[in-house]
Amino acid sequence: MPDADYRAVNHANWESRVPHHAASDEYGLSRYVDDPTRISGVVRFDVPRLGDIAGLDAVHLQCHIGTDTLSLARLGATVTGLDFSGAALDVARRLSADGGPAVDYVEADVYDAVDVLGAERFDLVFTGVGALCWLPSVERWADVVAGLLRPGGRLFIREGHPVLWAMDDPRPDGLVVLEYPYFETEGVTFSEADTYTDQAEPLAAPDIVHFNHGLAEIFNALWSAGLTITAFEEHDSVPWPALGDQMIDIGDGEFRLADRPERLPHSYTLQAEKR
Repeated sequence: MPDADYRAVNHANWESRVPHHAASDEYGLSRYVDDPTRISGVVRFDVPRLGDIAGLDAVHLQCHIGTDTLSLARLGATVTGLDFSGAALDVARRLSADGGPAVDYVEADVYDAVDVLGAERFDLVFTGVGALCWLPSVERWADVVAGLLRPGGRLFIREGHPVLWAMDDPRPDGLVVLEYPYFETEGVTFSEADTYTDQAEPLAAPDIVHFNHGLAEIFNALWSAGLTITAFEEHDSVPWPALGDQMIDIGDGEFRLADRPERLPHSYTLQAEKR
């Protein structure tokens, strides 16, 4: 699918998600305003691996409504958030203004980030769960990451595992099966009226285009872009019930396959340093 087509479809979908996410208990925006020390569940999971980021210049790519972005700022980094959804950034800016500390938000496509933000500006590029699956080329993404980082700067990403992204919804007999591509392809189109939070009505723009990227494709893209992979872990949990009622809530916003979770890599954490 041409870039303009996939981007238009996914942009409309994410714009339509914003009011549902902003009002949802899952994101719980008011809790960040009421508690200036609150850190998102996603970032709490990351902290033991992320380490001390106080004083770093950080950019959060595909930041959505900014709960993770604000959390990074609360850990002491000077943070820029970038997203292609103007509606999402409106919410993120209000959250930062009401809850603090300040975050600089920029509306742009992730592939344009170097042109928009400037080259070699950041010590840390952060990408959260559910970001790479919206991008058709992991090589282009890796080049963007390398372009944003100063020499010695670090990429930190936790993402849904490509095996998980290749799974179909659970079947009536409870089986979970591989149905969709593991490797990077031209993308798979879905129509999903519901997002991953509570909502009162269907999405106004339910169509999406998803892209998977195998681990070797991700590793090779980063190596080719001039980054050295310094840490890699696979996890048996993910921060949303990706397989519906086949998953159980294990606390702290994490979900795991109820039956023999050791069968499935749910997510991974990867860190890489710019040479």
